[in-house]
Amino acid sequence: MSEALYAPEEFLINTFAGLLDGVGHVAVGALSPIPGCAALLAQELAKQKGQDIEVSIIHGDANNPFTDGGRELFDCAGQGRIGAFFLGGAQIDGAANINLLGVGEYPNLDKRFNGSFGSAYVYFVIPKIILFAPEHSRRVLVPKVDFISAPGTSPPEVHRPGGPKALVTGKCQMSFDPAAGRFTLIYTHPGVTVEDVRDNTGFDFDVAEEVTTTPEPDAERLALLRSRIGPKIAKTYPDFAARVF
Repeated sequence: MSEALYAPEEFLINTFAGLLDGVGHVAVGALSPIPGCAALLAQELAKQKGQDIEVSIIHGDANNPFTDGGRELFDCAGQGRIGAFFLGGAQIDGAANINLLGVGEYPNLDKRFNGSFGSAYVYFVIPKIILFAPEHSRRVLVPKVDFISAPGTSPPEVHRPGGPKALVTGKCQMSFDPAAGRFTLIYTHPGVTVEDVRDNTGFDFDVAEEVTTTPEPDAERLALLRSRIGPKIAKTYPDFAARVF
C-alpha cells in the first residue's frame, strides 16, 4: 500500500495496536492521542474475535473510567489490574532508561520538562510497557540519559513484575531484553534501512537475524480507524482527530 494513502499517525496507531493483542486492560496517560487511538483500535479488533480489552484513557472524561485520575490508575497498576501502558521520554537510552525531567547536568538543567509524575512506579509494576519516540534521532535516543526518571532494568534482588517490552519510533520497532539490558531491532518502517536506524540512534543495539518491514495498515484497518476510532478519540482529543482523520 502506498504511504500516501495513510497519515503517519495512522501508521503508528496500527503498529502500536499490534503490540496489544491479548492484553486485558490497556491504560493510556495524558497527552497521548496516538497510543489512545491504538488502545481503542485494539479493543475494536478484539471485539471482532469475540474477546474483550478494557481501555482507560487518563485524559478528560471520555473513555476514562476513573473519577480520581492518577491515584486510581496507580491503585489498579499496583493490584496487577493493568496489562499494558505507554511511556515516552525526552531521552531514551540503550538500557531503556527514560528521562522526563530535563536536559543537562542535574540540578542545573539546560532545559526543564514537566517531570516524571508516576512513570517510575508504572514502569515497575505494569507487565508490558511500550516505549515510544516519534522523533527517531540521536537527540532523543542517546547513549546515556542525562537524568533517570525511570530505570529500564533493576538488580536481580528487586521485585519487578513490570518493565519495557518494546520501543516504537518514527523509523522502527525494537524489542527489549531485560536480562541483557539491550534493545534488538526487529522491524524497520517502510523505506527505512537498518543503516538509517543505526545512523540516527545514539546507542548500540542488536539486530535480529531477519529484520522485516513493519506491516502497513490495509484498507479495512484504515476504514475502521476513520469510521470508529476517529469519532471516539475526538471526544478526548478533538484537534488531533480533526487533523488526522
